[in-house]
Amino acid sequence: MIAIRYVLFAIASTIVNLLFQYLSFLLYEGFLDLYLAMFTGTLAGLILKYVLDKKYIFFHTPKSKKDDGKKFLLYSLMGVFTTFIFWGFEIWFDYMYEDENAKYLGAVLGLSIGYVVKYFLDKKFVFKD
Repeated sequence: MIAIRYVLFAIASTIVNLLFQYLSFLLYEGFLDLYLAMFTGTLAGLILKYVLDKKYIFFHTPKSKKDDGKKFLLYSLMGVFTTFIFWGFEIWFDYMYEDENAKYLGAVLGLSIGYVVKYFLDKKFVFKD
């Protein structure tokens, strides 16, 4: 059941990430627009995924706001490596293919790989028993 929830949360976070990227492109097109969009989407997806993972995957109840802040920071740090995977795929697809939507396909592939890796990092380092 946890695996199904994790996949559903990954899908939800991916949708939020891509939606924020899309909105970013609507608001700004210019120098480094792809990187701004990826950063915006990453931040939105990260926040949603943290809340869902913390509560429904790892069943963690923070002892205090400080504890929650530390967990979020550690959760974010574990995501740095997986973010490089996601961004690498998105940038590569944007560069390799002329289709405007190729970057989104790269993002979905990168996020899918990244979320699998991230689960094991979070289980071992962030929400360990």
